[in-house]
Amino acid sequence: MAVPLISKKIVKKRVKKFKRPQSDRKISVKTNWRRPKGIDSRVRRKFKGCTLMPNIGYGSDKKTRHYLPNGFKKFVVHNVSELELLMMHNRTYCAEIAHNVSTKKRKEIVERAAQLDVVVTNKLARLRSQEDE
Repeated sequence: MAVPLISKKIVKKRVKKFKRPQSDRKISVKTNWRRPKGIDSRVRRKFKGCTLMPNIGYGSDKKTRHYLPNGFKKFVVHNVSELELLMMHNRTYCAEIAHNVSTKKRKEIVERAAQLDVVVTNKLARLRSQEDE
């Protein structure tokens, strides 16, 4: 099993998601963030005590950006030949099998990943459910 190369601790400046203003009061307003554009909006005008707006200052550290909690960056793989690209970078990137890959190809990818010592994040997807039946 490959060990991640990153030595720096991954720190997120903000863990909570930014919620859309008034999404807690109206069912028709979903929680997904949308920038307020109203002329009287308290959130847009940044009044004290109101919902915070996302801005560039909440970005992650450049060295640890895009890293998963396991210490690897994600690389989406569709077939075995794409997995070969990770042979030299198996301590930086981990493979994630794409959603539209068949069970047969998934088995081949997982076997080859074990040979190349590449971490696969979703290696049990679609394989587990058919073995149970």
